[in-house]
Amino acid sequence: MSEEQKFLKKLMQRFYLLVTLILIFSFILIFKLIHIQFYENETGLGIEPESIVKNVILEPSRGNIYASDGNILATSIPRYELHWDSVTTDDYLFETEKKKLADSISSLTSVSSKSLLIKLEKAKKNKNRYLLIAKNLSYSDYQRYKSFPIFNQNVYRGGLIVEQEIKREHPLGKIAERIIGYEKLGNNGSYYRVGLEGAFSEYLRGNPGIRLKQKIANGQWKPISDSNEKEPTEGFDLFTTLDVNIQEIVHNTLLGQLEKFEAEHGTAVVMEVKTGEIKAIANLGRTDEGKYYEKLNYAVGEAHEPGSTFKLMGMIAALEDKVIDYNSLIDTGKGELKFFGKYKVKDSKRGGHGIITASKAFEVSSNVGLVKIIYDNYKDNPKKFIDRLYNLGLNKTLGLPIKGEGIPKIPYPTDSNWDGLDLPWMAYGYGVAITPLQTLAFYNAIANDGEMVKPRFISQISNFGNLPTKVFSKQTLNPSVCSKETLNKVQKMLFNVVDKKWGTAFSIKDELLSMAGKTGTCQVDYTSDEVQYISSFVGYYPVEKPEYSCIVVIHRPNKSIGYYGSTVAAPVFKTIAKKIFNDIPKKIEISYSEYTDLYNNTVPNVEGLDQNEAINKLKNKGITVKVKGEGIVKSQSIKPGTKIKKQQKL
Repeated sequence: MSEEQKFLKKLMQRFYLLVTLILIFSFILIFKLIHIQFYENETGLGIEPESIVKNVILEPSRGNIYASDGNILATSIPRYELHWDSVTTDDYLFETEKKKLADSISSLTSVSSKSLLIKLEKAKKNKNRYLLIAKNLSYSDYQRYKSFPIFNQNVYRGGLIVEQEIKREHPLGKIAERIIGYEKLGNNGSYYRVGLEGAFSEYLRGNPGIRLKQKIANGQWKPISDSNEKEPTEGFDLFTTLDVNIQEIVHNTLLGQLEKFEAEHGTAVVMEVKTGEIKAIANLGRTDEGKYYEKLNYAVGEAHEPGSTFKLMGMIAALEDKVIDYNSLIDTGKGELKFFGKYKVKDSKRGGHGIITASKAFEVSSNVGLVKIIYDNYKDNPKKFIDRLYNLGLNKTLGLPIKGEGIPKIPYPTDSNWDGLDLPWMAYGYGVAITPLQTLAFYNAIANDGEMVKPRFISQISNFGNLPTKVFSKQTLNPSVCSKETLNKVQKMLFNVVDKKWGTAFSIKDELLSMAGKTGTCQVDYTSDEVQYISSFVGYYPVEKPEYSCIVVIHRPNKSIGYYGSTVAAPVFKTIAKKIFNDIPKKIEISYSEYTDLYNNTVPNVEGLDQNEAINKLKNKGITVKVKGEGIVKSQSIKPGTKIKKQQKL
């Protein structure tokens, strides 16, 4: 074999070896690819796909919550966070525009242009793909950033990364904060739902969207594109019965009284008599620093001993069972009763009230009088009295949509812990428990000719301003809590509490606004050496045609300043009633039908005046007046300054 043949043979051997190695490598590569495709599709090369790319849930914008007058109580505001991917921006664009970009950012911030330029150059050098530029921006500020040099390019050239977050804001601040409420996701995966936000979260929440993000350096996640895989859908809007003007009156009046009496906490609620619509609800608790804020929803959730406001329920039971009448005489003696030789019932008036009528016992809030009415007539059959209270619905909740409604406590004679003190103590509001809103709903029934309506916070739910998807109408809980005869008697008693000089709330009587109601002064911690008090007043106005009912409950006022319901709570009721009556314009018109004997005179301006003041002013001009509506004059049918002619008729 020649040298040339040997060389060719050796060359071919090497060629075959190379081909064999290439084939072996190809087979290994193909095998590995198949193995990855079919056996390692979940983990790949030991790296989970979701550790590189993942779908991120985008929270939707919750629906707005509105007051009855259209004011926004809660709304979702988009906030923006901006980052910059320095790798995306090419070197030429960066070098030519970086100074302008630094100057632009500096114009919106307190950071110098020089410092910003150094920050941008460092990010570019280090190939930072997620440099924080700004956060918590409003939409208008976000748009300004997008107009800056480099950032005004598309995302694949300018590198601006935009992330949006929806934040819940309350335009009224802390007012009505607790009733508006919130919905929060806890660490354990369950939701905490408070107030209207929590009760109607299924409507407000909307549907989430999805955005694809990619993992980059330092555990950061960058959106892959500037559009979402799935856009979030906004929630439905909630229209409440709350009135912003009334809410501010109630909040500020209650706050002022809590501060004056250094009380622990308090609540005040205003309800529309005919419909049950809650127009305002304030719940204020004191901090360690002595400030007050919407701490808990006391009106809805706090069931406590009501004290003398519960006497109305006992009086209705006695009148309905006809064990007493309006003018039945009750001997209250010297204002003290004893049970089992050591347990005392006392009246606040020293020496007692002597022999008085049942109605006056209620009006002066005689503990002894009410205990004698109930105990003397039901002691042999307490079940009859309790059944009457149950028939009034006092043992049931109102069935509110808001979470956490307090459960009433009305002891029953078959209870294992029933004893001989339960019946007499119950007669003046001890040994029972009821929430302020439950008490208000019952008193509202008396104002509403006996019809007990369910307190209502929502009027309708709407989708993007379209026709309502759900309407909440008046709901009757009890068409008649008592007979018409009994109703008339207790209405007169409640009026006398304010109107008569012996009534416990005579101090709030007003000549221009008739009011009716009941005071309450309940001891707490009465088994200890340091007795505290709950002061309350609940009632309605105007008496002739009740429009609003209201309850005020103030816990643990400073005793050295005052603690009686007539001193602490009733003035709040009066201030709220007067401000609503006087300060909130009504739909009123005054027209003039005839002018009498005045020459060369003009029609006065009466807009903004109280109805009675306006009528008197016009009558003094010799003008006959026709009135439409009541309260404050909103408009007059003849303009001020119009000449008055003798016997002119318009």
